[in-house]
Amino acid sequence: MSNTAAVHENEQISIKKKSQIVDVWKRLCRNKTAVLGLIIVAILVLIAIFAPIVLDYENQVIKTDYGNALKAPCAAHPFGTDEMGRDILVRVLYATSTSLSIGVVTVIVSLTVGLILGSAAGYFGGKVDMIIMRIMDIFLAIPGILLAICIVASLGNSIINLVIAQAVSAVPTFARVVRGAVMTVRDAEYVEAARAIGAKDSTIIFHDVLPNSLAPIIVQTTLQVASVILSIAGLSFIGLGIPAPRPEWGAMLSASRAYIRDYSYMCLFPGAAIMITILSLNLLGDGLRDALDPRLR
Repeated sequence: MSNTAAVHENEQISIKKKSQIVDVWKRLCRNKTAVLGLIIVAILVLIAIFAPIVLDYENQVIKTDYGNALKAPCAAHPFGTDEMGRDILVRVLYATSTSLSIGVVTVIVSLTVGLILGSAAGYFGGKVDMIIMRIMDIFLAIPGILLAICIVASLGNSIINLVIAQAVSAVPTFARVVRGAVMTVRDAEYVEAARAIGAKDSTIIFHDVLPNSLAPIIVQTTLQVASVILSIAGLSFIGLGIPAPRPEWGAMLSASRAYIRDYSYMCLFPGAAIMITILSLNLLGDGLRDALDPRLR
């Protein structure tokens, strides 16, 4: 009988979680700007997935053709060509894969570390909280872009080092968000009940505390992807980002500075790609914040 009751309780919990997800989705769909951001993000993700498959990296993305250099947008080259005769549309599309993949990987790494540190600080409190958060405060005292520049300049110019630099600067933000979310639920009745039955702290954190603290973490994750992509573009603009000849929006902007007066389209399209990506992620993040906020139900 007890087993039947436990199964029934689990089914009720599962149904409740599904209804909450459906409720969040409905509220998100009512926000037109969030839906617009979601659609644009979905399109960008599809481009990021299929661009490396469809486009020939050697012959279409990086191959130079000086006979077609600096051609204005036309039917053959909708975005025009750069100073080396490379098609800007192809390079912008391929750079979507580069920027999004690095942004997502960076956020996954920083989120993982931030979850561990933030949940430990928020759940245990006391000296653990003081030590972890003072270390995070030291990193937060350093501007993120300056910290990333120092790390990339020290380790060298590569994609892996760029991910490390961005992840290190993003960890403190995630740690503080996770800590705050964990502290709001650590004294809840279901957490006390889990402690009463002798559950381990790690089990309580990952089974009871974190699943009920996901709303601000999800929102911060979405916004952080936008922040990382913008930082990557900034580092590439000053020559500390994606190594050439791999296309990246910031590097494309940097290379086109000398031609901005007579060939403004070379700056226009990479800049528009950055703007649209950041805007769509921010719109989606704001929409998720509203949809996940229980006070707006």
